Amino acid sequence: MKHIFPHKSSFHRLTTVGLFMSLLLTSGCEKAFMYESRGDAVRTFDHLWQRVDQQYSMFDVKQVDWQAVYDSLRPKVTDTMEADSLFALCAAMLNCLNDGHVNLYSSFDASRSDTVHRRFYAQSGIDIETVVLSYLGVGYHSTGGMAHAPLCGGQVIYIYYGSFSNTVSLAGLRHIIASYPNAKGMILDLRGNGGGNLLNIDRILGVMPSHGQVLYRSQIKSGPAHDSFTPLVPTYAPVNDGDIFSLPVVVLIDRGCFSATSTFAIATQAYDNILLMGDTTGGGLGLPTCGTLPNGWVYRFSITRTLALDGCNYENGVPPDILLPFDREQAFRLRRDNIIDSACLLITASKNTI
Repeated sequence: MKHIFPHKSSFHRLTTVGLFMSLLLTSGCEKAFMYESRGDAVRTFDHLWQRVDQQYSMFDVKQVDWQAVYDSLRPKVTDTMEADSLFALCAAMLNCLNDGHVNLYSSFDASRSDTVHRRFYAQSGIDIETVVLSYLGVGYHSTGGMAHAPLCGGQVIYIYYGSFSNTVSLAGLRHIIASYPNAKGMILDLRGNGGGNLLNIDRILGVMPSHGQVLYRSQIKSGPAHDSFTPLVPTYAPVNDGDIFSLPVVVLIDRGCFSATSTFAIATQAYDNILLMGDTTGGGLGLPTCGTLPNGWVYRFSITRTLALDGCNYENGVPPDILLPFDREQAFRLRRDNIIDSACLLITASKNTI
């Protein structure tokens, strides 16, 4: 059982956000290709395989025999093959990694992980219509990128945050909290949140209790060997320079939570007043970089890895503290969300412990 912090303390903040900002600035890889050439399919395929082999950061958790992938697909590559056939082979090679941060871009197509893409949609743990009709309501409020409304007679602050690409401010979050003075806790609904800007993690956690705690540790691929990495660098909780929210917070997650949302999920291990409820996230804890192939196509894949406080790499998904499958039939038939309802019961029944 997690216990609420009894008080707050201030501290100096160190973070790896600055270390990775150059990687974030390359996220628009699909716009980067400048040209395309034909007749060098073998060189293009080999170049892509080698770059992934030397720079990709997730071979240990993906458990992929990258040499075996090459041995299987390389005989199918010829310099006389059409561009779309080469693209299909390169995409099939990358698809073996089952990584949503791995893509290939050309002027005529873009590849993505079939497994992650299907999981994002097929295993979603939220029905937006039910959320809007039965929980946010017609008169819900919107502050920054967050939709919010009171539940349980004002005892619970319900916030739906659909994307970490939507900028959050400390002032906006404090405004939301101040709007519900009788609240006994908060539900932060991140289901279906595909990620976005890591800086918004700091802004949300900026209202939570802080005492200098480490949130997670990250490192960058540093050599051609699959296990070559820089030393782990900790990211610390953001400085809290105002009122804190020390009441229970239940964060709702599902398989549609990816990238920055999974990073936020592992960061909650550092807070005693925050619990994760729902399903395992979609993962995606690495930060990607981009490069150009000899024929002008652009690739993207992760070159960092992030370890949670417990030392685990949750690249394939962050598990919840409370596993609760989404009752899709109840949502469609009764317009009730069993996960939101359970979080409300947990908060209203709690006495500053969750």
